[in-house]
Amino acid sequence: MALKFARPVHPGEYLREEYLKPLSMSPGALAKKLGLPRTRIERIAREEVGITTDTAMRLARYFGTTPQFWMNFQVAWEIETAERELAETLEKIEPMAA
Repeated sequence: MALKFARPVHPGEYLREEYLKPLSMSPGALAKKLGLPRTRIERIAREEVGITTDTAMRLARYFGTTPQFWMNFQVAWEIETAERELAETLEKIEPMAA
């Protein structure tokens, strides 16, 4: 059974709240350390865009995590968001008989 949150947690929220704030680091400073445009990390931290594989690999290297850690956050957010948006439509689909 998949882990469910009271609301979907965007990977940018997690990055901002669990890494940037405790480290007193700006998105721009992190972007510089990762060799990325400042706007990419700013937009992720503002939850405007998701995390790409490229960004996940850089975050993993810098923070000592894994790319899967970051991609799992992204995928979970996308699935939970889509499930909420498609709930009525999905209810109308009758599962295939066994």
